[in-house]
Amino acid sequence: MTWNTEEVAALAAADIPEGAFVNLGIGQPERVANHIPPGREVILHSENGILGMGPQPSPADEDMELINAGKKPVTLLEGGAFFHHADSFAMIRGGHVDICILGAFEVAANGDLANWSTGADGVPAVGGAMDLAAGARSVRVITTHTTRSGAPKLLDALTLPATGRAVVDRVYTDLAILEPAGNSFRVIQLAPGETFASVAAKTGAPLLVEAP
Repeated sequence: MTWNTEEVAALAAADIPEGAFVNLGIGQPERVANHIPPGREVILHSENGILGMGPQPSPADEDMELINAGKKPVTLLEGGAFFHHADSFAMIRGGHVDICILGAFEVAANGDLANWSTGADGVPAVGGAMDLAAGARSVRVITTHTTRSGAPKLLDALTLPATGRAVVDRVYTDLAILEPAGNSFRVIQLAPGETFASVAAKTGAPLLVEAP
């Protein structure tokens, strides 16, 4: 039994503290907007110029002029605001985003992140990821633990072009929640049915238990 994509998003959402300004990356991280715990104030930021995003609307309420950076329909909470794309990036580069939650192709044990290119034959798609990796106060990642072919995404060192160096604080996968710990990944929580050994077998770097 592994966590599904909605369960992983809910775990990431539960870790966001009250009052945080949070940017959600394209793809799996977008699901976090649907799982903010009731009663908790989290201000979601989108790099295309929204502050105060809410959850995904019902199909009947979709407005394709109200979308996130991934061009998915969103809602706007009371007090939400729209602004210029350049102002949005000024917020990111100025250190005004508390947390960004990004997808990843690879994460290294020292916190290096690769999420914009799959290599020489890939199509670069950096978007605002480098700005977020450099400007957000905390960088968190949601990804599958392995590729479709079963290769580990959590590694000793990156094999793909880096988005940011030593930037990742926490990783949420379908198998576990982990933190880069320099030369290894520290296991914070295992998915139901997973064991330390089963996760270690699918990780390309050593694992540690939660305590340092």
